[in-house]
Order: sequence, then C-alpha cells, then structure tokens
Amino acid sequence: MNFSKYLRFAVVGACALAACKGGPPTATKPGKYSSTTGIEYNTEEGMKVSDYQGIPEGPGLVFIEGGRTVLGSAEEDVAMTHDNIERTVTLASFYMDEAEVANIHWLEYLHFVRKDSAEEFYQSALPDTTVWARELSFNDPYVDYYLRYPGFRYFPVVGVSWLQANDYCTWRTAKVNERLAGEGDEGDSGSSKGGGLFGRKKKKGDAGDAAEGTSEDGGKTKIAIENGNTLPNYRLPTEAEWEYAAQALIGTQETGNENQENKRIYPWDGRQVRNPYGKGMGQFLANFKRGRGDYAGIAGSLNDGAMITEYIYNYPPNDYGLYNMSGNVNEWVQDIYRPLSYEDVEDLNPFRRNGFLDPSEKYDKKGYQSLIDDHVRVYKGGSWRDVAYWLSPGTRRFMAEDSATATIGFRCAMINAGSNK
Repeated sequence: MNFSKYLRFAVVGACALAACKGGPPTATKPGKYSSTTGIEYNTEEGMKVSDYQGIPEGPGLVFIEGGRTVLGSAEEDVAMTHDNIERTVTLASFYMDEAEVANIHWLEYLHFVRKDSAEEFYQSALPDTTVWARELSFNDPYVDYYLRYPGFRYFPVVGVSWLQANDYCTWRTAKVNERLAGEGDEGDSGSSKGGGLFGRKKKKGDAGDAAEGTSEDGGKTKIAIENGNTLPNYRLPTEAEWEYAAQALIGTQETGNENQENKRIYPWDGRQVRNPYGKGMGQFLANFKRGRGDYAGIAGSLNDGAMITEYIYNYPPNDYGLYNMSGNVNEWVQDIYRPLSYEDVEDLNPFRRNGFLDPSEKYDKKGYQSLIDDHVRVYKGGSWRDVAYWLSPGTRRFMAEDSATATIGFRCAMINAGSNK
C-alpha cells in the first residue's frame, strides 16, 4: 500500500473518530466510515450497514416511559395474602396496547388462523363462550352473541386462556412483521407510495440492501434483527410492567423533582372511584361491581352503565393514555404466581418466569393443600364482576394457564428496542 493510500485512510479514520461532520455517530446516523477502522461501509470491502430510522410503529401500542417506582399494594390487604408488599424497583421503557384486545381483533385472528393453519389449531384458538353460561342465571344470549355479534365488536374478548393469549401474541408479531416486510419489498420495486419501509426508496448499494454481518437472500433484504425492519415480539406484559403502567405516576410527577410525592390507589388521582371534576363529576371511572347485586345502577340514572363488559374506550384513559387498566376485565400477565415474588425477583425489570428459588414441590397441590404450581399465572386489574378492592394495581390473583372465565381478557406489550427512552 502506497503512502497516499495510508494518508487517505488516516484522514478518513481521524475524521470518523473525531466526528468532524455532524457530531458523533448514532444508531440512525452511523456515518459513511467505521469510527474504529476508517473502512467505508456498504462497499465491496466494507460491512453492510442497514438504514435504520428507529423502531417501526407497532399498531395499537402506546409508549410507556420507564423509571423508578414503588410496586405493591397501596390498599389494606383485606384478602390477607401478603403477596405484594411494597418495594422500590426500576423498569425499562416499553410499549403497551392502549386498550384491551377486543372481539373484532380475535375474530381477525380466527380469520387468518383458519386460512393459514390446520383445522385442529383453529379449534384450539376458539374462545370458550360457555364461560357466560350459569345454571342459576339467564346469560344464554352472551354464549351465542357476545363474541360474534357486531354490536360487541369493541368489547374485550373473554373466555381466552393464558395459553391462547400467548398464541395470539405470536400470531400478531408474525402478521405485523409480514406487513412491514411487504411494505419494504414494495419500496424496492418502487410501487409503494411511501417508498420503502421507512418512507423512502432504496437505491442500488444502499445501506438497507443487507444487514450488518448478513448477506442478501435472492436479491431481497433478509428479515432480520440486524436490519431493524421488524418489530420485537408482541407479548403479554410482565406483572411489574402491567402494574407500573396502571399506576401511571407520570401524571403526578413535578418537573425537575425526582421525589414521587404522590401515590395512587387506582390508576387515577384521589382515593375514590368517582370522577370529582367537571361535567363527569360523580360518574364512576371504571366498570366494576358496586355492591351485592349492583352492577350498573338504576334505570334512568345508570352510572357505570355496564351490566357486563363495556366498550374498550368507554372510560377516561390514565396518564399514559391506557384505557381500562382498572375494571372491565381482569388481564393476564406473563408471570407465574408465587406469594413471595416481591421478595425473590430482582429490582430491575422484575419478572418470575418459573419456579426458580421457590419450586412447585414446596406447594402440596397433589394433597389438595395448595393451588400453586408452575402452570398458574397472575392476572390483575379487576373486572365488571369484581368489587372496587380489586381495581387497585397492586392487587393480584392467579388461575391455571389453560383456564378461562368471562372476567379475564388481556392486552399486549413490547420491549422498546435500542433506546432507554
């Protein structure tokens, strides 16, 4: 290599290292040259670096800014479970569905499952509509109509087990990424109005032709993590994520003050379940059971107005923009249930995925002294059939992962990849 070539590499390398143009490199602006070797990206010699403009927008999701909080029950422990004692934790930022997964979303899922999967799997994906049937109650219309009648389209899907909810998350991830990949292919051919996955057409030799450390696949960009052209997995939120999002303490935070001076019993301000302000004063802020035999109030002056579930956008959202984080339906979360999870899990992104440190053998399920094993999952939030105590984000209950009721639904969550904000 001659002196001039050495000099060129030295100048390029120095320029890259010193970030002489436009500041230091970032994920979205990595620069033309490597900041460690000075070798030019996206050349025959250099590595392919994909065009990345940030995580694609996930349909239905709301950004939840993470941080420090105190998790645990803020209400008197009337159930005497002592299974969610207050403790300080930190959670990374993440995304969560703004509302519960509704009947229309599940019917869309069934539509594609029937097209793309075996009949056996389609049958396994059907919600258990008999959860509405009661021997001593006339709920028969809900058995036939609740899931499929158009009037119930945007009511939360129920009769779905934890296992079925997980299958839905897997399908949703694949379907959304399939659409994003399709938009990217349209951009390559020039037929997309927006011009590619991130709204611009790719040119020959562009950074999007292949990902870091990968190669092209038949002339098309591989769908790979390195390309940044797919979303992370939709999934059930962890219990800590769900509780943190329900608290929505961002709405009580004063600018520049790291002290959390206010705490909430419910996902809204105050110690009551009625709206204390404005035109909605006196109206309930969630769909729940007001007392024995009282689900909605009296005719002519219905308050929460919902004898069973309700429209998923019917009550005011919390300060993160999330609807029905209390009431309407309980919601599945990822964690298996253990009464001492608050003691055992870590204080950064706490999560209990299995019986580690607290094996199921300690619980006498075979002898009918316990209901706890590695197949029971936590659900939270309270429902249309629960009293106000269960509306508090810190309360928790559990049920077998293959079981379903008319009071449990779910919403999806997603990590915030590549950023702390």
